[in-house]
Amino acid sequence: MPNSLAYTLVITGAPWTTQAPQTALLFARAAVSAGHKIDRVFLYGDGVHLASSLNAPPSDETHWSQQWADFLTQHGIPATACIASALRRGLVNETEQARYELPANNLRAPFEIAGLGEWVEGSKAGDRTIYFHGGS
Repeated sequence: MPNSLAYTLVITGAPWTTQAPQTALLFARAAVSAGHKIDRVFLYGDGVHLASSLNAPPSDETHWSQQWADFLTQHGIPATACIASALRRGLVNETEQARYELPANNLRAPFEIAGLGEWVEGSKAGDRTIYFHGGS
């Protein structure tokens, strides 16, 4: 499609306490529907809570972590949680579980944990980087 853009999305707000993940998902769905590409999603700060497999909202609320996981899987979009933010907030994958000898891991597929290099790479590769902050 002519004039299509590739976006990198950065989410810094947690689900259920901010609208950042919800707004980012609405944007991502609209962008893909319009023929644009989401190059990658990067979670930073409290945004890493979106990648937890332990989120369990009440049955009458939208499960934003699952909604994101389904969208990413359906469209083959990579999503990364910043390792420093993730570790500070108790989000670990199998590698970090073993490294820190923790009793469990809780990273929801298809999210991955990596460093800020993923954000830098995404910012360089995409046409636009859009931030969804959880500010107060």
